[in-house]
Amino acid sequence: MATLLQPTHIRLFYSPGACSFAPHFLLFEAGIDFEAVTVQRDKPTEELLRLNPKARVPVLVLNGEDVITEVPAIMTAISYMVPDKKLLGSTPLETVRVYEWLNWLSGTLHGQGFAGYWRASRFIENPTEADVQKLKTQGYKTVQAAFKMIEEKLATSDAVFAVGRSLTVVDAFLAVFYRWGFILSIDMKIYENYTKLWDALNQRPMFVKTLSYQTQNS
Repeated sequence: MATLLQPTHIRLFYSPGACSFAPHFLLFEAGIDFEAVTVQRDKPTEELLRLNPKARVPVLVLNGEDVITEVPAIMTAISYMVPDKKLLGSTPLETVRVYEWLNWLSGTLHGQGFAGYWRASRFIENPTEADVQKLKTQGYKTVQAAFKMIEEKLATSDAVFAVGRSLTVVDAFLAVFYRWGFILSIDMKIYENYTKLWDALNQRPMFVKTLSYQTQNS
C-alpha cells in the first residue's frame, strides 16, 4: 500500500454524533496527531464553507493546503498514513471488499435511508408534511433492509469484523449507523452479529475515547 507524504499538521472538522465520528475514531486509533474542530450540526462556519462549499462534515485538512471531503475518501487518506494498520484490508481482495462496503453504506444506507428519514429537503424542494412523512417511511424501510443485509453479511465473516480478521475502515463506518439505529428507536440487539461488532469496538480504548470526546464537546 502506498504511503502519503506524512503531513505535519492535520485538522478534522466534525460534528458530534455525525458520520464524521468514523474518521475521528480512526485518527485516534491510528495514533495520528491531529486538531479536532467542532462544527455544530447544520450551522456551518465561514471557515468550513470556504474549505467545503458542500457545507458538510467531515473535512480533513492536511498542512493547511490539501482539503479532503467525503467519509470514504477521508478514511482512505488516514489509512495511507498508517499502512501497517491495514485499515483498507490485508489483501487486494479485502481492499476491494472494503470499497464494496463503503460505496453501499455511503450511497444506500446513508444517502437514501437515513437522509430520506431526516433530510426531506434533499429530495423535494419545499416538502409538505405529507412529503416528509412519505420520505420518513421509505427511509425507515431502507434502513431496516440495510440493517438486515449488514447482519447477514457479518454472519458470513471469518471474524467479528466486516472484512478480514482485523479492524478496517468499514467497521468504523458501521459504528456510525449502529448508533443512529438507536436514535430511530430500533432495537439494535436483534442484530446479533452487528451487536457483536459494536461490543468489540467498545473494547477498544480509542473507540471509547472518541465517544467520550464527542460527548464532552457536543
